Amino acid sequence: MGRTILPLLAADPAFAVIGGIGRPGSAGDGLIDRAAAIAAADVILDFTTGNAAAELAGLCASAGGPALVIGATGFEPEEIQRIAAAARTIPILRSGNFSIGVNILVGLVAQAARALPAHGWDIEILEAHHNRKIDAPSGTALMLGEAAAEGRGVSLASVERRRRDGVTGERPAGEIGFAVLRAGGLVGEHSVLFAAADEVVTLSHSALDRGMFARGALAAARWIAGRAPGEYSMRDVLGLTAESANRE
Repeated sequence: MGRTILPLLAADPAFAVIGGIGRPGSAGDGLIDRAAAIAAADVILDFTTGNAAAELAGLCASAGGPALVIGATGFEPEEIQRIAAAARTIPILRSGNFSIGVNILVGLVAQAARALPAHGWDIEILEAHHNRKIDAPSGTALMLGEAAAEGRGVSLASVERRRRDGVTGERPAGEIGFAVLRAGGLVGEHSVLFAAADEVVTLSHSALDRGMFARGALAAARWIAGRAPGEYSMRDVLGLTAESANRE
């Protein structure tokens, strides 16, 4: 993502690149010290790991800024809590996917889940990515699961099924299942199936090029700069939440 974002930053006069942050001890063209980046930047974009992003959020909060856009996925609950604590001091926008289309899909999934009752409609989330992706389910799949659970007024943790193997027994009503594929160079495929006994509704999104994620991340960076402290999402950027309307 860093390599994809840099050309877009260079072509956009609204941005000036301060530098890149590498792993501790790393060196290379355009890399600067993390402390120097925190001191100089208005916004930092992070596409690293859950632990690294949580650590960076804490450092930015301790310094009183800058704003942070987080595109890392695969978070542990404790890392989410650390980011939430940092967001009490600085604005943080975290998203498992920066595609405009995916974030529209998230809203549609929540709406469908509200309309289709759990006792008659099963929900399955299918995702496919390239063979180098290290976390599963994808951050986007989890976003879609959260949206489905939100639509039904339950927590995802209480109804999710991450895997099925062996004699699993009858599927419980209201369960939200996940299926994962890792192969080749797939950029990203996500589908949400709402399946009844006699019909199936499928909502889906296909990523054709990683450039769309980079463009969404820059839209997020432009939007988050100068915001009040708090946790934000791409749905706020796109004006798809009641909170985003009230914040404007």
